[in-house]
Amino acid sequence: MNKRQRKRLLIFMIVPVLAAILFFTDDLLIRVITIALMVIYVAFIIFLRDSIRFDGKFSIDTNEDLETDYTPSSTAEAEESFVIVSKNKDVNVITAENYKRNFVRPSDTKLIPPDLKERFEEIAKEELPAGIGNDGKFAFALEKVLSVIKDAYSAHSALFFWYNRKKEKLSIERFVSVSNDISNRKFDIEDDILSKIVQKSEPELLSNISPTAEADVIRYYDKPQGIRSFVGVPLFYENNLIGILAMDSKMDDAFGIETIYSLGRFVRVITMIIQIFEEKHADIISQNRLRALLNLIGPEADFESEEGLFNAIQTSLKDLIEWDVFTFVYYKPVEKRFEVVKVVNNTTLKYIGQGLQVDLSSTIVGKAITTGLPVKIDEMSSENYKRFIKNEDLTLDGSFLAIPIVYSNQNFGILCFESLKKSHYTNADIKFLQSAVNIIAYIIYSHSSQKLLKSLIALDLDTRALNAENFKQRLVEDLVKQYSVKAQGALALIKIDDFLEQESLFDGDPFPKVLEAVTESIAEDLTPMTIFGRLDEKIFAVHFFNTDPKSVYIWAEKLRVKVARRPVNVISKQNTYTISIGVATTTGRTDADEVLGNAHLALQKAVEKGGNTVRNIN
Repeated sequence: MNKRQRKRLLIFMIVPVLAAILFFTDDLLIRVITIALMVIYVAFIIFLRDSIRFDGKFSIDTNEDLETDYTPSSTAEAEESFVIVSKNKDVNVITAENYKRNFVRPSDTKLIPPDLKERFEEIAKEELPAGIGNDGKFAFALEKVLSVIKDAYSAHSALFFWYNRKKEKLSIERFVSVSNDISNRKFDIEDDILSKIVQKSEPELLSNISPTAEADVIRYYDKPQGIRSFVGVPLFYENNLIGILAMDSKMDDAFGIETIYSLGRFVRVITMIIQIFEEKHADIISQNRLRALLNLIGPEADFESEEGLFNAIQTSLKDLIEWDVFTFVYYKPVEKRFEVVKVVNNTTLKYIGQGLQVDLSSTIVGKAITTGLPVKIDEMSSENYKRFIKNEDLTLDGSFLAIPIVYSNQNFGILCFESLKKSHYTNADIKFLQSAVNIIAYIIYSHSSQKLLKSLIALDLDTRALNAENFKQRLVEDLVKQYSVKAQGALALIKIDDFLEQESLFDGDPFPKVLEAVTESIAEDLTPMTIFGRLDEKIFAVHFFNTDPKSVYIWAEKLRVKVARRPVNVISKQNTYTISIGVATTTGRTDADEVLGNAHLALQKAVEKGGNTVRNIN
């Protein structure tokens, strides 16, 4: 028997010895102790044997061929060892033999809501609110970012604040919160946590806010919420602090340093969104301003009359700058005063009316007139400012801007813009308007010059006939001469009949050709004893000095027939047009207005007859 076997036999003999004690003793205590020792001893042998089995002396072979290598030196060890043979398992793998077979992957057990696709598309394709501008679109995008931040950090509230450096105030732009007690007001810079972020321009982190200090530290709630943690980071744009991104939670240590770094990435996203919206807004403003200037100098602009000029300026200024009230103050050279000639009030508040004369002293517009410089008031309520007159009573308290219209050192008027928003107009707006006003000033200068020249010209430029003012003046002279020599006379008013239905036959406007043909027909039969004038766009006047009214009536009939038979070439087509004539005697009359009134009455009867007719009044 070898040493190992003897050792095992001696160890085993302890068990029979302990068992024999149970037979040779009657003491209960000794029996209990003996049984306990037997249990401990057997357990010790079993657990010790199991620990030795896996200490490296026994090998576990999982060879697929079930082969065990034996060497002479390990024969004795192998007699006491055993081999654990694993069951041959099939491995799920795609090989070259089964590559072309179709495999179906077992489905995962997941709980998917039936409306998953619909809910996702509802979120991903959410429509922008209708009728919002760039500010509303930015607020919409910002709210989505805040929703992501709140959900990602399980926060109680996620908020974004604007910082007004000029007024040193914070205001909430957007927030996403469980609470409905967030205050919608402006906050002064004091000693709370938001103010510290502004003052230091650094992130702030609070991990354990005392309930008694919550109202002083967190000021953007109307009442305590049980906030325990807070984190806030500044938002910079063009190296200026313009806002704060913040979160809070009702849990202690809800945020850490890593949260500040993550919020920094969100801040970068928000600054990029701001930059994109700002560039887009600048492009839109530039396009609108360019379109407005082009419309102002376009072919459709009507500068023939003052009313047309004022309307064209007001229409173009809609896109040049934002305003709630527009007022045009115009210098009238005849009256030698500045007068309000155009007012557009888009508000429901009371404002001044047209025809108001501007006071040059103690008013904003008067200051702009006398100095020739723009005047910008950011808050009309800060002092008792007067816009146009000293005793005005207006309740608008926003911002006011006055831009003088100066050309060749001459002030033609003032463009006034008023907004309900305070500090609405900037120096950049003033710089642009000064450049744009140069064009407006030149247009007004050209209009005034043309009006002055036309007043000095006695003839109508289109027909070479006397204009209305000079014809009336010459008519008065003829009536006085005619009355003094007791001569006869007659006045004929000639009107081109309307031809709106015929106008659709042509590609262009036939009126200039018709006007030319009628003018030539009238001028062919004139004598040195007649004066010929144009009273209106379609009405001509001819006064016959020392002529029998019956002869004038016959002349009018001949003219009517001649015009009706004369074809007019327009583009590649021909057509005929008609005239109506009213004749009134001027014998023994010296009142030009009375004579013109009688002639107009006769002409009206001819027109009411259907046109192409001659009527006379004695």
